[in-house]
Amino acid sequence: MARSALLNVMVQAALKAGRSLTRDFGEVQNLQVSVKGPSDFVSQADLKAEKIVRTELMRARPTYGFLGEEGGEEEGTDGQHRWIVDPLDGTTNFLHGIPQFAVSVALERSGEIVAGVIFNPALDELFVAEKGGGAFCNDRRIRVSARRNLSDAVIGCGVPHLGRGHHGKFLVELRHVMGEVAGIRRMGAASLDLAYVAAGRLDGFWEEGLAPWDMAAGLIMVREAGGFVSDMKGGQQSLATGSVVAGNEMMRIALYDQLQRRLEK
Repeated sequence: MARSALLNVMVQAALKAGRSLTRDFGEVQNLQVSVKGPSDFVSQADLKAEKIVRTELMRARPTYGFLGEEGGEEEGTDGQHRWIVDPLDGTTNFLHGIPQFAVSVALERSGEIVAGVIFNPALDELFVAEKGGGAFCNDRRIRVSARRNLSDAVIGCGVPHLGRGHHGKFLVELRHVMGEVAGIRRMGAASLDLAYVAAGRLDGFWEEGLAPWDMAAGLIMVREAGGFVSDMKGGQQSLATGSVVAGNEMMRIALYDQLQRRLEK
């Protein structure tokens, strides 16, 4: 696939951070048996990965703004462009030695996500998308699934946990969805969940309580793979609301309709 100069910069930043995470991931299993555990080590791995990504991106475009999970937001002098970065999406998976985590890098231009890169270094899978250019996994074109019925669908979701989210509301949502679908999966890394929707591995996905860096790259990935995304109100304010419903056109609508049934109770 042909990549723009900016997309190449994003890819190189994600790959470099991914190599750092791969080295650190190799140490996690050894640390599992220690009294202190791997938590502090993983926190440092996260910070190190963000520093790598930020350095690479800002070297190429020093006037762009930057929003990262660890370092917060820094306004750029450019005024129109902003990098949105999650250096380690799926930290809990990483912490437990589960190879389902990613570096996620997105480029926002005048409020619109125009490019995204999601890299899972453990599986060596690189997902890329650019506005108008399609979506790819390891240079192979990807498309959302063509399934039309929820009864045939495998749906991904996020699950609230200790100290996070509205547990009761989620259980109502789950009750309305689980009886209509072929399966539900909770993978633990929203960026990869959206990449999997783009690749047709998941037929749909929903989650609330997300930060912009969790889903920015995934939103354009789904759209460029022929899919549709909305927030939980049916609008296009996912980054602002922290919620997303995604799938092909019919699947997103069907999933959204099931989720809205919680409002009837």
